[in-house]
Amino acid sequence: MPVILKLLTAALFTCLSLAAYGEKLRIVTEPWAPYVYDDKGTMRGLDYEATVIVFQRLGIEVQWQFLPWKRCLAMLDQGNADGALDIFHSHERDALLLYPSEPLSEVEFVLFYANERPHPVQSLEDLRGLTVGTSPGYLYGAAFSDSTLFNREPAPSHEANFGKLMLGRIDMVITDRRVGQHVIKALGLEGKVSQAPVVVSRQQQFLAVRRGAGMDLLVQRFAAELKRFKQEPAYSVLSAKYGGIQAITGSGHTVEQQESSAP
Repeated sequence: MPVILKLLTAALFTCLSLAAYGEKLRIVTEPWAPYVYDDKGTMRGLDYEATVIVFQRLGIEVQWQFLPWKRCLAMLDQGNADGALDIFHSHERDALLLYPSEPLSEVEFVLFYANERPHPVQSLEDLRGLTVGTSPGYLYGAAFSDSTLFNREPAPSHEANFGKLMLGRIDMVITDRRVGQHVIKALGLEGKVSQAPVVVSRQQQFLAVRRGAGMDLLVQRFAAELKRFKQEPAYSVLSAKYGGIQAITGSGHTVEQQESSAP
């Protein structure tokens, strides 16, 4: 039997299995605008909308749930969720999760500081003695996570981190560049917060699912359909809608080069 026919058959059986039990694929994620977020009761975002389209094409219904990221990871560990949207690949999670070969997007972790207390750091060494606001459960790369030069202080949300930054309770905030720009605009902090030059790390984001019967073939079908969708004009329109966020292919090449006009 040709390989493509095997994949199609396996994906069909997976869909039929879910439908037979009246089940939906349970996907958890944390609001991570502009990749995935709740806009007055409507879920939006580049990665969310791309994932919805791919699953629709595969004939799979999805039940979505927004939770703090640490809770999302706990749901996966406990078997209370089938997958997570916008998760980074970690070898520690390989025994639990399956990752498609095609990522949804790429995160660029950078540092932000209050203009009243500038810290235009050029490297991690420049963070010596400072306190950086983080988000629980996030992977910022070994160089940042293992450093003893500075303190890390978690907050329950990205908005809370920027609030602490403006109050002077922390010196800097680490988050994705586009997420930081979105939060700054949402909180009306334009002109009050700046981005430091250093890029802490870059990591690809995936839709990962728990290991189980048929799931390995499902992620293969998801990857193939996602890669196909990224080559269509509809994806370019979707990307432009969210400021031209770059979509990264499995080989690391960008498919959409348009950048946001935001500083």
